[in-house]
Order: sequence, then structure tokens, then C-alpha cells
Amino acid sequence: MGDLVPAAPTEPVVIVGGAIVGSFCAWELRRAGYTGPITVVEQDPSYERSSTALSAAAIRTQFGTPTCIAMSLHAVGLFRDLRLHFGDDADIGYTEGGYLILGAPDEIAERCALAEMQRAHGADVEILDVGDLVDRWPHFDFDGVGIGTFGASGEGWFDAWSLLSLVRRAARDAGVGYLHARVVDFVTTGGSVSGVVLASGEVLACAVCVIAAGAWSGRLAARLGIELPVVPKKRTVFSFQAPVPAGGFPMLFDTSGVWTRPDGDGFIGGIQPPPDADPDADGDFEPHHELFESVFWPHLAARVPAMDRLRLRRSWAGHYEVNQLDHNGVVGPHDGFTNLLFATGFSGHGVMHAPATGRGIAELVTAGRYTTIDLSPLGWERVRDRRPMVEHIVY
Repeated sequence: MGDLVPAAPTEPVVIVGGAIVGSFCAWELRRAGYTGPITVVEQDPSYERSSTALSAAAIRTQFGTPTCIAMSLHAVGLFRDLRLHFGDDADIGYTEGGYLILGAPDEIAERCALAEMQRAHGADVEILDVGDLVDRWPHFDFDGVGIGTFGASGEGWFDAWSLLSLVRRAARDAGVGYLHARVVDFVTTGGSVSGVVLASGEVLACAVCVIAAGAWSGRLAARLGIELPVVPKKRTVFSFQAPVPAGGFPMLFDTSGVWTRPDGDGFIGGIQPPPDADPDADGDFEPHHELFESVFWPHLAARVPAMDRLRLRRSWAGHYEVNQLDHNGVVGPHDGFTNLLFATGFSGHGVMHAPATGRGIAELVTAGRYTTIDLSPLGWERVRDRRPMVEHIVY
């Protein structure tokens, strides 16, 4: 898509969704010099069931596309310089513990090529054979593994709630308004969205509308006749203790689909449910208790034998905003509604890619084009034309 006509800097912007992505969009708009009214509409200001607050909050550069790598590196830069942006007390507990992503013997060539691509785009990724893996993590069992790739820097985990709190406070300090309300529809005039309809019946006028409503974005877009394949899927996080040293333990993504990482004085982890047991969540926040003993624990103990003696402390479930086309975000303008922008569909990557998304949306609104990272590969056109840009490593 070519350059857009920038919005007049005094016109109202409405952002639907006030969690991490919507808040970064608002903050970056102010940083880009947008002086008009910005209203962020959020239906749950407690964020109790927000995907952001319930996130496992990790960041990696090991992606299948250069665009996603660039977005992660942008966030890494922000995290490392957090206090320059948010003040001397800013802290999100950012820990560069690295991702260890394991592959089967028949994946060696493919995974090596992927790692080389990631390196070429700035990621600090090591390629490890089984001998290297055993030397570095002797308490793991690498049976059935042919290769591992490890993010030596720029990968790890953090506190998503702290990051949301920081950027939301910064946006409000910059004059962004947060409105506790639920969006139920839109008003259109010609080829643009001229208003956002709230459950109360009130209509908020807008010159720019940004859909950043996470797992509910697809259903909101449907009110405009747009088939956006973003749906809510339930994912469970298990919190547990185990007689395993946390020092040097990476964010492990196993060949079985199990993931785990250190968290405080213990660990957290999870695994996707099978496709035939993964309906749209529709407000379901009951954890997948059955997955723990039947799937998660056996696979984890097979890879890290000492985990056989783990003790479950608690579980919680949140909603992924899954883009069913390709598990990548949808960012940028719609082709029919000239002032409608998407910032959604990240399929579990929204917390780490929120800073770059916010920057990109702000650049589109104020300059009509991307200037920091070219996010056009994530644009609406690939969804419209069913041209997936598939991300294979998802959990």
C-alpha cells in the first residue's frame, strides 16, 4: 500500500482497546507530535482479564519473518533504555535469559537456514548441536533432539503488567483520555468510520479509528462487514516449584510444544490444547486443568528429569488473539475505510510487539507512512487476499 494522507493534527482519534497495544499506540501518537484529542476506550479498566495482564510476558527475536525480528529488536531497545522513556523508577524486571528452541533431527537444515536469516537481520542467535546442548544444560535430557537455537542476547522475559502501567501512565500524562466503556458498533460516512458507538448509546466522533481490541477485534470488525480472522483462544499457564536451579535456565520451547521459564522462586509453563479441543474462548477463563497431568507434566519431565518432582502452585487462563490466517499480527490501514487502522491479531506476540506497533500506527497517522520499521508485510492486504505469512513457532 502506498503512503496515506496524514490526519490533521487537531482531529479526534479513537483507539478501541486500552491494553498494551492500544496504550502504546496512544503514547506514540503523542510522542510523534499529535496534538488532537485521543480517546482510548477500554471495557475493563481493571485489566483483570486482559491478555496483557495474563500474559507469560516473554520476548524473542527467533521469528520466521524479518518484520517480526525488527519489531522484537525495537522492543529490546526500549526495554534496555526504559528509564530514559518512563523515568528513573521505571522497572519491568526485564531479564535476558534467552529462548532455547529445540528441533528434531529432521529439522536441522531448515532450522539452520532460519537462524542464519535471523542473524542477518540483527538477531543474536546461536546454533547448537546436541553436544553443545548437553555441555550447556547437563540436567536436560536431549533424547530425540537434533538441534537447538538460543538467543544469546535480546531474548528473555519481563513483567507485562508493569510495562502496561508505565505506558498507560505516560499516555495519560501526555493528555490521552481513557474511557471505561464497551464499543458495540461503528458509524460510517462514505468510505470512512466517522464514529464509535458505545453500549450506552453514546457516539464518539473520530477522524481516525484504531482497532486494538485484542481477542475481540475480529468480532468488532464484523460490525463493519470486515472478515478479520482474529478470534479468542484460551491458553493456560501453570505456576509451579521444582528442584531445578533457575540460574541459567532459559525460556525453553520443546519439540513437544511444552514451554517453560523461571518466574520468581519457581517456574511457569504451558502447552496448547489439541486443535479438536480448542474452540473460541467466548469468556471462558477456566484453566485447562486436564492438560497438566496428562500432557504438560510428562513431556516436561521427559526433557528435564528433575521436573518429575515439581509441585503445582496455581494455574490461570487468558485469551490469545489468534489470527487464524497465519499467526501474525495485522497492522495498518483497511483498504475500504480510509481512516480505519488495525493493530491486532498477534497470536501471543502482542506484548513484545506492542512498542513497534504503536510506533508504526503513530507514523501512519502523522506522516502517512512507516519511517522506523516497514510494517507493510503485516498489512490488511494479505488478509484480504488470503496470502498467509505463516509464523510456525507459536505456543
